[in-house]
Amino acid sequence: MATDSAFNLSLLRDRNDAAVLRAVRARGGAGVSRVELAAETGLTAQAISKIAARLLDEGLLAEAGRERVAGATGKPRTLLRLVPDARVALGAQLGREELRLLRVDLAGTVTGQARATVDLRGEPGPVLDQLAQMASELTSDVTDGQVLGLGLAAPGPLDAREGVLHHVTGLPRWRGLRLREEMQARCGLPVVVEKNTTAGVLSQLGSDNRAFVYLGDGVGAGLVLGGRVQRGARTNAGEFGHQCVDRDGPLCACGARGCLEAVCLTALRAGRAEEAAQVLGVGVANLVRLLDVDEVSLGGGRMLDAVELFEDAIRAELASRVPDGTWQTVTLSRAPRLAIPLGAAGLAMAHLFH
Repeated sequence: MATDSAFNLSLLRDRNDAAVLRAVRARGGAGVSRVELAAETGLTAQAISKIAARLLDEGLLAEAGRERVAGATGKPRTLLRLVPDARVALGAQLGREELRLLRVDLAGTVTGQARATVDLRGEPGPVLDQLAQMASELTSDVTDGQVLGLGLAAPGPLDAREGVLHHVTGLPRWRGLRLREEMQARCGLPVVVEKNTTAGVLSQLGSDNRAFVYLGDGVGAGLVLGGRVQRGARTNAGEFGHQCVDRDGPLCACGARGCLEAVCLTALRAGRAEEAAQVLGVGVANLVRLLDVDEVSLGGGRMLDAVELFEDAIRAELASRVPDGTWQTVTLSRAPRLAIPLGAAGLAMAHLFH
């Protein structure tokens, strides 16, 4: 019983610390007083005082001057601000042809990045060794205690809970790889494994019902519904690219025919970009009608390289396939090019803020 009680107290402390850090970060560099933190978090003044003292000792917060509240008597209030460079996190995108790695501070600012060309059709070991070397070089100027961990976004299907890849489309040598364990052994950091499109949808704030649609080395989608990220029963939701759009279409790397991914990528390789955009638009319209999302964020190199073409095609398909466009409106937005590794880095530091 004593052990359970100690665990519960520790969990409560972590949640309260996270609530305070989240509130301070939301103010940016302006700073926030302890009184305001109590009002925003619902914690008592005594609890705020203890938490603030602990976070100041850990270097996560710093004093940011004083302010006098109009009409108030007594001493001016001391403001607290986040110390962005107190900790860093790494976010990686494991692409079929390229590795991208970012170093991100607590404010979400990219403070370093690296990239390398890879070929995932070969053995995993050399690629993971290269990623570990990149991580070491990117954090060579900070102490080990400052690095919160590595968020690693990978193509699926995968089990994010266990950090295990399954039948990754077109990559038989990666099937069954215990990716989290392999990377932890190589870089000596906590590692979070997530599906690439799920990391993408978490990279920025948006509607409570939104999708991140990716077109790069594959096609996929990340989903937030009702304000919660959707991972599915096996953490493998978002296989958007493997909906069938043509039963007699080209053979997909997954083994089926006519997948949206296969049709779209085949058209792009043949120089038929308009056809690819139209097919993707059909897929997005299907997604909107199935899940009633009201925002679709477009990401991935192939998408963003011709984003106006894809936006026009998606709008046209939505207009023709959604019955009442004046009621079921959908906002299209453009995701950052680094959305996936940014989202992965956010997952590596999530325990501090959530």
